[in-house]
Amino acid sequence: MSAIAWELPEEIRAVRDGLTDFARKEVLPRHDRHHDLFENPRRLYREDGRFSDELKGLISEVRRASAKAGYYNMCVPESLGGGGLAHLAYYVGWEALFHLCGPQNWLMLYVISHWAFGPSRLLEKVTPEAREKILAPMMAGEASMCFGLSEPGAGSDAAALATKAVPDGNAWRLTGRKIWTSNSPVADYCIVFAITDPERAAQRKGGISAFLVPTSSPGFEVQRIIKLFGHIGGDEAELRLEDVRVEPWQLVGELHQGFAAALYGVSLGRIYNSARAVGYGRWALEKALDYAQQRKAFGKAIAEYQGVTFPLAESAMELHGAHLMGLNVATLLDQGSPAVKELAMAKAYSVQVGYKAVDRAMQTHGAMGFTNELGLHHAWHSLRIVNVADGTNEILNRSIVQRLLKGDVEL
Repeated sequence: MSAIAWELPEEIRAVRDGLTDFARKEVLPRHDRHHDLFENPRRLYREDGRFSDELKGLISEVRRASAKAGYYNMCVPESLGGGGLAHLAYYVGWEALFHLCGPQNWLMLYVISHWAFGPSRLLEKVTPEAREKILAPMMAGEASMCFGLSEPGAGSDAAALATKAVPDGNAWRLTGRKIWTSNSPVADYCIVFAITDPERAAQRKGGISAFLVPTSSPGFEVQRIIKLFGHIGGDEAELRLEDVRVEPWQLVGELHQGFAAALYGVSLGRIYNSARAVGYGRWALEKALDYAQQRKAFGKAIAEYQGVTFPLAESAMELHGAHLMGLNVATLLDQGSPAVKELAMAKAYSVQVGYKAVDRAMQTHGAMGFTNELGLHHAWHSLRIVNVADGTNEILNRSIVQRLLKGDVEL
């Protein structure tokens, strides 16, 4: 029986069910067949911290299989050749995949085109030449991209970026640094945000443009892999651009008006991370409930002790609320509402309660909760990160209160 009083649209339910079937056929078996690879970080990563060729091959297999099945591009606009589904499908699809697969079967990250790694509405205004050269292989799952916005001096204040695009005839030369650029160590392309009109940018009235840049371009360098939580590799990196030439066909959207695309990308990231937090939280909660009924202490299953189960009940309440918030804000966005306050609320609340649910699941398992086998610590790490990614909780609170003070007090 559903805990939600209304039915999702039939099309969304069909996509959700199709995605979970695809994951059971294409994702979970790959993890089982390559168990030794995924359990051995020295095989997952090269000496420099990048993904190994074996792992990159598996990621490519999943992307291409999903593209062929119609799921990879399901939320890409029809004008680009995609399925044309919108924010609700994006939220529901990701939540279902995270809930089913958990953090260890993480090839599922490549089943739906992630807004920063592949085709999405961000690329709706690319030039015809870029559509042919760059978009076509990405739509087929044969290539991927990354999102070059954050810089050493421009994190929460994204508009403070320093990367510049200096005119060079009818083209530009890009120079600057980017950091926390997910997927950049393996990406074929990078959407780079740079200042094209310093005066307008200084006044925060535009002046920032977006360019699609091949990562093989002269002057484009993945300077170092950023390693987190003691891992020996990762998919975050710091980029250096030195006099990288870009042609007019590489411009995304209108000149000097690229920051709106950056903000929309961050909004998609907030939907994605809300879904991730709820999905992982539900996965962890169910693991904890199963374990509490099996594990005995002092002659009883630990599920009979309120000190064990009441925290799980609280997480169930919180995750239910977060799930409803995510469904609601995705629907508002699909209806054309900007939903600035509601999106900030959904992301901030979801990532906090999802993280808490995983932490409580670890506590329920005792020392077993820290072991590699259970995978709870993988979810714990991921959700700790997304309490910062795409807007820290503090920045989101700031957005919420700004809207409230402007009279947007409907709850």
